[in-house]
Amino acid sequence: MPRVSAILITRNEQHNLADCLAGLSWCDEVIVVDSGSTDGTVELARSLGARVQVRTDWQGYGPQKNRALDLARFDWVLSVDADERVSAELAAEIRQAIARPDAPDAFSIPRLSSYCGQFMRHGGWYPDRVVRLFRRGTARFSDDIVHESVQTSGPVGQLRHDLLHISYRSLDDVLDKMNRYSSAGATKLAARGRRGGLALALWRSNWAFLRTYVLRGGFLDGRLGFVLACSIAQETWYRYLKLWLLQQQPDNNRSGRPRP
Repeated sequence: MPRVSAILITRNEQHNLADCLAGLSWCDEVIVVDSGSTDGTVELARSLGARVQVRTDWQGYGPQKNRALDLARFDWVLSVDADERVSAELAAEIRQAIARPDAPDAFSIPRLSSYCGQFMRHGGWYPDRVVRLFRRGTARFSDDIVHESVQTSGPVGQLRHDLLHISYRSLDDVLDKMNRYSSAGATKLAARGRRGGLALALWRSNWAFLRTYVLRGGFLDGRLGFVLACSIAQETWYRYLKLWLLQQQPDNNRSGRPRP
């Protein structure tokens, strides 16, 4: 049976970590790369059997995940975030898939995300397939500071069971992540030479709401579907507004990498 290394990066994830690692108990090793937690994340991870390395020189999500990947020792790598949960059904499907002699080098997994306590199946949030399982040595993470992805050149198989994503527990969580992700997104756009502006920010945010709520059926998720569409529109507004403001300050360090 092929052996599996689970990898994840953390920073102040004590509230998430026990449930996350419980779903990885079947893996042959669990590697945690922490970027400077102050809430007991590192101690908890070690007490639960994870191999932990602390790297506080934060360079972005992609580079930090590549650090965790470089520590993996076994045939297959499963990458998860601390707010994600691997069910027993998904674990069994993974073991069965990688045991096949004709298994591709990577697999995508459907991700089912929650928003303020409700799992969202519309608005472009599901199935939200992500490549998280791959044969070691065949893939790397992109260098993006946010919204990184697994880069692989071979064929990608598809798993059926969901990876559960407990992404936004409360409205406070929504607002906190909106601020962090819009800042990181603005930095990423600036690095790509994109331009911002008030009119562009307004158009992009309105389009984000229309696409999420109407074109992608967000209204089918009820009242929280409307709230989700509004929050996506707001994050888009702030991303392009921050990009515009960033470009008004030519001496500003545009290569700064917001921490998680």
